[in-house]
Amino acid sequence: MPELPFAVTSRLPGVGTTIFTVMSRMASEAGAINLSQGFPDFNAEPVLFERVAHWMREGMNQYPPMAGVPALREAIAAKVADLYGARYDAEREVTVTAGATQALFTAIAALVHPGDEVIVFEPAYDAYAPAIELQGASVLRVPLQAPDYRPDWAQVAARVSPRTRMMIINSPHNPTGSVWSAADMEALSAVVRGTGIVILSDEVYEHIVFDGAQHQSCARHPALAERSVIVSSFGKTYHITGWKIGYVVAPAALMSELRKVHQFNVFTVNTPVQWALADYMADASRHHALAAFYQAKRDRFRAALAGSRFELLPCAGTYFQCARYGHFDDRPDRAFVEWLTREVGVAAIPLSAFFADGHDARVVRFCFAKHDDTLDAACARLRAV
Repeated sequence: MPELPFAVTSRLPGVGTTIFTVMSRMASEAGAINLSQGFPDFNAEPVLFERVAHWMREGMNQYPPMAGVPALREAIAAKVADLYGARYDAEREVTVTAGATQALFTAIAALVHPGDEVIVFEPAYDAYAPAIELQGASVLRVPLQAPDYRPDWAQVAARVSPRTRMMIINSPHNPTGSVWSAADMEALSAVVRGTGIVILSDEVYEHIVFDGAQHQSCARHPALAERSVIVSSFGKTYHITGWKIGYVVAPAALMSELRKVHQFNVFTVNTPVQWALADYMADASRHHALAAFYQAKRDRFRAALAGSRFELLPCAGTYFQCARYGHFDDRPDRAFVEWLTREVGVAAIPLSAFFADGHDARVVRFCFAKHDDTLDAACARLRAV
């Protein structure tokens, strides 16, 4: 095609191809073991695929209700009530989304206005800031404190102003694997008390919390639940990231605004998959068992690297393990992961990709949501570094 006969002014001039795409492509080209992008290399249970096929054959192939199939919304509301004691009305306060990223974008588009400020904790998932900036709002970044990557609540309180419209939180946390405590949630509640701040709580790893700890959902804390939009992901929970299906729960007044945007940027979500998930959720052991399943993988990965030169940082949740390497290699983290991919044969993600200013503490992130033999092969290569 010829060049455009006019100039295009980008609304996101600083945004390029994500590091996840870059590293997965590099891993493929180099024939490396891909521990970079956060997805499992194993399937869900066959029964879930069978339920999708069943509902396709039953004719559930046309548009479902805009907010989602009622049976699935009711199953979501029941799960949240069982886990966190919070009662959400399935009709007015639960919406099925085309993955968690769409849910996050939609919530920001619906509730953030030009001139508003949104507090984001860094390192941060890279989808937050562009969604905020597209609304004409400003991102206020608050650093999490290494090596545990916990918030400094005095610093958070100091950033709040009359312009603060939203605060985005993420626990269990991608990329660091940190998990907020009940004390953190109480501190958060104190910071936002008496304000008009909406909490957008990214809880996609809610079922992957280790060592007997309890996930502190905003739904568990009434003072937070009343001002929170809570996002979760079937993809993360049931090993189906490519299906791109998630959900949001929120008080009716917030959900009403979110649905105004949802109906125009997605409208609705894959019908037979929704019916299948409603069936699959009837067995709660499928999400209750997830923490033990991934803790075994975390422990296997950490044990295999215990004799390596990598310094493994704490991992209290998610399926990500961060590791320091600066004590034996002074390359910037992007250069280091490129070398690791091409020369060692293991792909990782540089933690600097999660900082707006590219802050580089010589830390990389590995994904351990892989078959055991994949993890063993990767660790053998990493031990040789």
